[in-house]
Amino acid sequence: MNASLRDNLKRLLAPRHLAFVGGRSMARALKRCAQGGFAGPLWLVNPQHAELEGVPCVASIEQLPCAPDAVFIATNRELTLSCVAELAAKGAGGAICYASGFAESGAEGQALQRQLLKAAGDMALLGPNCYGLLDYLHNAALWPVAHGGKAAQRGVAVLTQSGNFAYNLSMSDRSLPVAYMASVGNQAQLGIAELMDVLLDEPRVTAIGLHLEGLKNVPGFARAAYKALEKGIPIIALKTGVSQIGTELALSHTSSLSGSDALYDALFQRLGVIRVSGPVSFVETLKAASCGQLPSGPRLLALACSGGDAGLIADYAEGNGLSLPPLDAGQCVELARVLPRYANLVNPLDFTTAIWGDAQALQSMLDTALGSEADAAMLVLDYPAEFTGERKECDLLLELFCAALQGYGRRGFVTSAFPELLPAAARERLHALGIPALQGVEEGLAAWGRIVTYQGRRQALLELGEAALVPLCPQAFEGPAELLDEWQSKQALGSFGLPIPQGVLSTPEQALGAAAEVGYPLVLKALSAQLPHKTEAGAVALNLQHPEALEAALRLMRTRIAEHAPGVAFDRVLLEPMAAPPLAELIVGIKRENDFGLALVIGAGGVLVELLKDSRSLLLPTTEGAIRQALLSLRSAALLQGFRGRPAANLEVLVAAIGAVAAYACEHAGHLLELDVNPLLVGAESTVAVDALIRLGQA
Repeated sequence: MNASLRDNLKRLLAPRHLAFVGGRSMARALKRCAQGGFAGPLWLVNPQHAELEGVPCVASIEQLPCAPDAVFIATNRELTLSCVAELAAKGAGGAICYASGFAESGAEGQALQRQLLKAAGDMALLGPNCYGLLDYLHNAALWPVAHGGKAAQRGVAVLTQSGNFAYNLSMSDRSLPVAYMASVGNQAQLGIAELMDVLLDEPRVTAIGLHLEGLKNVPGFARAAYKALEKGIPIIALKTGVSQIGTELALSHTSSLSGSDALYDALFQRLGVIRVSGPVSFVETLKAASCGQLPSGPRLLALACSGGDAGLIADYAEGNGLSLPPLDAGQCVELARVLPRYANLVNPLDFTTAIWGDAQALQSMLDTALGSEADAAMLVLDYPAEFTGERKECDLLLELFCAALQGYGRRGFVTSAFPELLPAAARERLHALGIPALQGVEEGLAAWGRIVTYQGRRQALLELGEAALVPLCPQAFEGPAELLDEWQSKQALGSFGLPIPQGVLSTPEQALGAAAEVGYPLVLKALSAQLPHKTEAGAVALNLQHPEALEAALRLMRTRIAEHAPGVAFDRVLLEPMAAPPLAELIVGIKRENDFGLALVIGAGGVLVELLKDSRSLLLPTTEGAIRQALLSLRSAALLQGFRGRPAANLEVLVAAIGAVAAYACEHAGHLLELDVNPLLVGAESTVAVDALIRLGQA
């Protein structure tokens, strides 16, 4: 993003004046901005009316008093093109294009979208095919319909490819503090990456929520996400399109999906992005991060006035990586003076209803409990229905808990056993004090656990260094491809440092003489790029102990290849020393996703590839530390660590071998289409690649 475009995007995100282009719906949108507290000039552009809905109209963009910082264009797609060109010529900051019928609709729409992008130049452009931008920091609602949000002093930024998701989120009864909400649509110019980058410069943005169908700019996203990781701003992602049907729907919606779900996981894990599975976990996790005061560790002091709630807390805390440190002896003595004898003085603490409504007793209980060594404190508080007249006791406890958190300098949150029993007034009060109001004890502890995990991983990810590397994003390769045979593949990888057997290339006729150079026992393989799966064709013979066995294997191999692949010549063979039994067999491969990434795949290899499906993916480039972590996270990692008294593998040698494959892939990223090393035999001291396959696009 060049400097001019970046400056214009900043104008769009902090506008001094707004313009709306369109009819009655835009007049109503303008009035909503005025009623919502936008302080600057507001203009409605419509050439056919002097006024609409009581709002005076400006006849043309040219007649606007000045170049507006932000404009919402609600016209058909053809008029949208001309409006964008006129606004760019006038020097407007940014425009939001509501119209659909662009790249998401086929070839004609794609051509129109290219024209739209050209017309915008360096003017910031959001959309097309989007609902727009809700800016609650500046009370600017560049939005075609009503919305449920309100002015904010700080909060999260939510970026989504679905306008309806944004609309529904604004209407949800969850009290999420939102600073910005943007529907990005087709991302013709500004996408998730560009918006994230600039939003991260706004200190009042405390977290970023992404509702994604796909990314158009993976390198840009990685740079922005790394910036967020450095700043300690959590990113929470709800990624759809996991299923085949979901993928097809996403393609038809915004034409932006690329990359398999496994590679999205790899990208998110690399950058510390918190992935959630649904809208509720999305909102609650954002709320846990929204105050900007993140927990320093997993130790939690939990308070409830019910043994049932305490039991739920204990179960859900453990399942979400949170610990409940015991109360010390001094705390138990002090609590025993306040609480009844039947109170169980443990953490989670059921302080019982015996002190309900007793301000002095509650204050004493809180003072004692918050003296704990925990990193944060939580309170479970369920408000009764308003008609009971019993909410004032809940308000008292809420007030005392908030004051105690502030007095002791503690992080903390409030939740309820049932989501609907933490009313809006209580939530708003908590959020005004910077205390997350989480709805549902299960959802609340899961959300808090995600943020704790993020905090625990963040520094480790920064130190690992992988997050700072911008992923390679190979373009589609249109030309013909060439499959290298095993000898060629091994030589290519060996030149980058991959350990390979000391084999000899020969012919069937000269194989006996070559075998004397290799030594017995040995392995015989037929060589042909037309036999990528040699075992099925009978083109491999193992553990040949003497010349007679080699002669017999050559005769049998000639016969079986002729039967399996009659068009393949049996004219070259590879002779290699028979490898010692390994501690483990791995597969190391390269997965190419055009326009998304090049991934290094590490997994259990040999005959276990399909059976175990035990693998990890790392986007390239990567680091030795990340490779080591991926290896040790495999379910079969015990085989590398001295399983059942066997020796442990030399991890340094193994990591270096896998790093050689990664280095080759990075060097040939532009035209590497496929790469497999299977199996990579891992021993106590050495590692060796006994088979390899490479497919390259020809320039």
